[in-house]
Amino acid sequence: MPALSADSSALLVVDLQERLMPAISGGPEVLRNAGRLVRAATRLAVPVTTTEQDPAKLGPTVDEIAAVLPGPAVAKSTFAASLELRARAVVCGCEAHVCVLQTVLALRESGHDVAVVADAIGSRAPENRDAALARMRDHGVEVVTTEMVVFEWLGSSENPAFREVQALIK
Repeated sequence: MPALSADSSALLVVDLQERLMPAISGGPEVLRNAGRLVRAATRLAVPVTTTEQDPAKLGPTVDEIAAVLPGPAVAKSTFAASLELRARAVVCGCEAHVCVLQTVLALRESGHDVAVVADAIGSRAPENRDAALARMRDHGVEVVTTEMVVFEWLGSSENPAFREVQALIK
């Protein structure tokens, strides 16, 4: 697959919610990288969609992510989010082996190219995250990192947003 581009990508942030995140292995890193992705996407005009799984039970999106989102989250009760996105979906969030996995599989089934951001997804148990990544890869999903996504969206150090977006990584 070709490099990701800001013009053809959409960022999907899955279920980074108040009552779920404290139980996620590596949760602070997941949130830090998801925040970087949201900030970069917003600066580079990449559409951002956020979901919340049963927010009455799991709470809203955590404050540090909600504060940088360009719009409200979409509430859902199914594990797989059913959304209209650009052809290339870049996905981060939790839990990797449940809602992220089922959403990614549904996106692949509907014909989307999908890149899942390995350092911006998490599960309560690391082995569930690892199994989800392996299964997604088996289904043709690209496994990328936050830095890969950000620099591919930039495309060049001559991009007018380069210094601002690069600062998100440092």
